[in-house]
Amino acid sequence: MKKIVLAVSGGVDSIVLLAFLARLSQSQKIEQGVIVAHFDHGIRTDSAEDLEFVRDLAKKYGFKFMSERGNLGGDAGEDSARRARYNFLRRIATQESAKIATAHHKNDIIETVAINLRRGTGWRGLAVLDSPDIWRPLLQFDKSQILDYAKKHNLAWHEDSTNANQKYLRNKFRHRIATDLDDESVQQVFNLWQAQIKLKADIDREVLKIVGKITSQTTNKNYYQRYFFAQIDQKTATEILRYIILQNTGEILTRRALCDIWVKLKTVQPGKKIPVSKKWQIVASKTKFSFEKFTKR
Repeated sequence: MKKIVLAVSGGVDSIVLLAFLARLSQSQKIEQGVIVAHFDHGIRTDSAEDLEFVRDLAKKYGFKFMSERGNLGGDAGEDSARRARYNFLRRIATQESAKIATAHHKNDIIETVAINLRRGTGWRGLAVLDSPDIWRPLLQFDKSQILDYAKKHNLAWHEDSTNANQKYLRNKFRHRIATDLDDESVQQVFNLWQAQIKLKADIDREVLKIVGKITSQTTNKNYYQRYFFAQIDQKTATEILRYIILQNTGEILTRRALCDIWVKLKTVQPGKKIPVSKKWQIVASKTKFSFEKFTKR
């Protein structure tokens, strides 16, 4: 590994991973060192204490420290906080030509799967925490193992005061998982997650092969066969459309939105346009379709 951008909140999970990476760095297994990255969401009044705590730890380990304040406010939701944090991490990773590392563990997988199921997720909502640009070395360990390691090595950490706030859905699930699920049940969900990750990789490979067969190109523009989508079933169509839309627009749509676009692709008259998002639309000819941005009027 060349260089790592490690997300450190100050909580026990990221503190344990910081200690682990410090050992790797000392043994020169991380060639260009570690950057400790701390994002202050601007949600808590006591967050400045976490920033100073993490800054001091980075100095202690001899690592570069970078931080940013989000000023999201106390009413910010979990999704907006996560997006802001990852935007920060990815900017640093791009700037430093580094790999992002986070301290997600086995319990985080269980919580995320449970939340997604509560929200009515499709199968992809079970294949979580597998972004290719993020290294998550603690996924094989559960929370109790991480706590045991921290105590055994006398590591200090800060408890996030919002972790007890039941307005956050994740905190509700965290409490229920801790009290209702035994180790065997947690392992069963973890095994399901691993199977879904493999399934996702297999499906993505097949989608890529199909897209290659139905795509034609002109100068910097991709065109896709309309007739193909009239011949396939809904599930297959939405998977392929999901990939095509993401690659051309960067947008990730819901299953319902993808299904609606699939129906319109089969029925819309040549020359008509199909909205994809606030920025993008599909332009359909008789046999093909492509993407273009909405023009400002």
